[in-house]
Amino acid sequence: MTGCPYHERRLPTDGTPLAPSPALATWRDEAPATPLRYPDGPDGLIVTRHALARDVLADPRFTVAVHRFPHPQEGTYLDDLDEAGHAALAASNLLALDGDQHLRMRRAIISQFSMRAVRAREDAVAAIVTSQLAEFLARDQPADLFAHYATPISMRTHCLVLGVPDALAPRFGELFVTGTSTTQEKFDYIRDLLAGREDAPGDDVVTHLLQGEWTRAEVEGILLVLMTSGRDSVAYLIATAMVALLTHPDQLAILRDDPAALSGAIEEFMRVGAMFVTLFPRTAREDLELHGVAIAAGTTVAVSPVAANHDERQYEDPDMFDVTRDAFGHLGFGHGPHGCVGQQLARLEIREAVGQLLAAAPGIRLVHAEQLSPLPFAHPVATYEAGAVEVAWSAAAP
Repeated sequence: MTGCPYHERRLPTDGTPLAPSPALATWRDEAPATPLRYPDGPDGLIVTRHALARDVLADPRFTVAVHRFPHPQEGTYLDDLDEAGHAALAASNLLALDGDQHLRMRRAIISQFSMRAVRAREDAVAAIVTSQLAEFLARDQPADLFAHYATPISMRTHCLVLGVPDALAPRFGELFVTGTSTTQEKFDYIRDLLAGREDAPGDDVVTHLLQGEWTRAEVEGILLVLMTSGRDSVAYLIATAMVALLTHPDQLAILRDDPAALSGAIEEFMRVGAMFVTLFPRTAREDLELHGVAIAAGTTVAVSPVAANHDERQYEDPDMFDVTRDAFGHLGFGHGPHGCVGQQLARLEIREAVGQLLAAAPGIRLVHAEQLSPLPFAHPVATYEAGAVEVAWSAAAP
C-alpha cells in the first residue's frame, strides 16, 4: 500500500482503531494531502495533516452537498423513499447542507446540546449508566462490553435527549441500533413519534422542534439526522476507550489513582481512538490553494481525522497513548461549521460510562477485542467498527 503510485492509491483497510494504517503516516510525511483513487470516477485527495484538515473543514469554499466516498458502497439508502421523505432530506439534512439553510437547521437544535443543557441532564445520564452497569455486572463472564454496556447506554441516552418515550424505545432500537431498516421505515417511525408527542410535551428535542417555527419537513429531516448520528460513535468510543485502557495498564493506573483526570483523558480517547478514517467528503467550489496544496474546483477532498490526530506536527509522540496529554484540538468531533453538535453530551456519556465501570469493577480485564485486528469499515464514509469487546472482572484490582 505505502509504495503504490498516486494513481493506484486507495483508502487503506489494514488499520485498527488504536493502530492506524502505516499508509496514512507515509502519505502524511509526503504532503499535507495526497491523491486518492475513488471507486466511482475521478480521483480526489485525502488530507492527512492536522493544520490542513482544520482549514478545509472550516473553509466555506468547500461544500458538503456532493457525497462521493473513497470507500465502495452498494445500493442507495433512498430506495422507495416517499415524496415527503425526499422533501425532509432536502430541507434539513445537516450532512448535506451548506450556508444559510445549514445554519438555520443547526440553530434549531444547538440549544438542546449546549453545555448548559448537558449539565442539566448530568444526573439523568448518570442514572442511566448506573442502571446499565448493574445489568452488565449481573451477566455471565466474559461479557461483551460493546453490545451489553456501551450500546444500551448510548441508546437510552439518545432516547432521553431526543424525547422518545419508553413505549417507543424498543422500536427505536430495532430501526436505528440493532436491526436493518429502510429510510422510509425510519421516517414512518419519526412521523408516529411526532403524532404522539404533539399533545405530550416534555423537556427534549422533539418538543423543542414541535414548538418552534420550523416546517414539518424540517422537523422530520433534522430528527432523522439526530436519530441516525452520534449514538453509534458514543458507543464505539466507550468500548474503544476501555480497550485502550485495558491494553495500557500504566495509563489505567493513572486514572485509578486520580479519577478526576478522566475528564481530560476523554480528549486523548478521542484523539487516539477516532472513529472516522474519513469524514463526509468536501468538494471544492472553486480553484483554491491551502498550505501549498492546489485544489481544483470540483475536486473531492476526504479529510482523515485518524491521520490528522496522529500528526507529529501537532502532537509530540503522537502514536503514544497518554491520558495526561493535552489533546484538545483533536478532530475526533470534526471541526468548523459541521463539527459534531452533540460533542458535549458525548463527553458526558463517555465520562460516566468509563468512570462508573472502573469504580465498580476494579478487577476488570480484557479477554478479547475484535477491534485489535482490522475489521470492515462500518460505513461508506469509512468508520471503524468497535467489534465485540469481551471482558471479565473481579471485586479486586489485579
